[in-house]
Amino acid sequence: MSAVDALDALLPARAVFHPVVDLGTGTVVAVEAHTPPAGVSGPMRPDPAAEDVRRAVEAARAGTGLGTPLPLQIGLRTETLARGDDLLAELHRGLSDTGRRPQEIIICVSGGFPPAARPPVTAALSALRRTGYLVGHAGLGAAHAPLDLLVDGASYLLKLDPELARRSVSEPRRAALVGSLVELAHRLETHVLAPHMATREQVLHMRDAGVRLVQGPALAPPEWRPGMPIHIPVAAAEESARPDPGLGLGPRVSEFTLPAVTLPHTATAGEVLNALNAETGITSVVLVDDRQRPRCTVDRTRFLLRLSGAYGHALHARRPAARLADPPRPVPRTVPAVAALRAAGQESERVYDDLVVVDEVGRCLGIVRVADLIRSLSS
Repeated sequence: MSAVDALDALLPARAVFHPVVDLGTGTVVAVEAHTPPAGVSGPMRPDPAAEDVRRAVEAARAGTGLGTPLPLQIGLRTETLARGDDLLAELHRGLSDTGRRPQEIIICVSGGFPPAARPPVTAALSALRRTGYLVGHAGLGAAHAPLDLLVDGASYLLKLDPELARRSVSEPRRAALVGSLVELAHRLETHVLAPHMATREQVLHMRDAGVRLVQGPALAPPEWRPGMPIHIPVAAAEESARPDPGLGLGPRVSEFTLPAVTLPHTATAGEVLNALNAETGITSVVLVDDRQRPRCTVDRTRFLLRLSGAYGHALHARRPAARLADPPRPVPRTVPAVAALRAAGQESERVYDDLVVVDEVGRCLGIVRVADLIRSLSS
């Protein structure tokens, strides 16, 4: 039995995984997990909202079973959010049981937003964010979603409608719509994800439109699992300059923010080592407190050098990783990228260390790689 077959035997039946790929670095920055609806037998049909929660929790459990430290992206429908606190509490309990902390899960909401459902959906989105979940909206450009909801929702991720994204390659009017949505997202300081990319041409078109995060069969086969290779149709070095979405001060640091790999500040060096070994694209691990605020950061290169020295593993593996960490370098999500780059240059010994992006109450929202800032601002 192959390693993939053995892993599949341990996961919920028919769970499907898709890598979320950052075209700027050519690495996987998150994993989308979902499970298809359960088969229905007999006259009794499950409650759609309860079934939606069940599938979301099962998808998160399946993703956790993969052993990857990368953030998980799962889906939820607006109709489920509109049902209120009881289902949200059930969702939170189920997700907590997987061992994942809220900031390690991106809940991507799909479906329309009819006017009558607006108040309960808005309240539910606020509750999810207060708990610490990263919230996204799917179907952008096609689903019925008032644009001011994107402001109220403070979305972490905006997922383009797949059909709109694909057809924009050959239809100029749809391409104009995609370009407008991407610029809007950048001004709102959020990410854009283009899903279901099936061809190299589609990926290149999204890259040229300013979309940095993509997923689909053009990048990974259906049987993909974390640790398996991905195919990047465009090299990072070929990335063209994006239109500047900002005025005067240039793009905000939020445009370059990537999901962070986080662990509790009490994690051992061995636990950090396992996270780094699981994904070669991880450049740092952020150690957070119980309020999701960064306490320290572990730089991959320096950490591995310490553990690779004489007796390094024996000396450090079972002891707190914070001993080998550095103070975090936090930057607010609203600061201009050029200001963040200047702040990075103030510490000569840590110029290229990842910056930690924080929200208005100091919670970790992700990381920014200094090399990305340099490449963008020098082009």
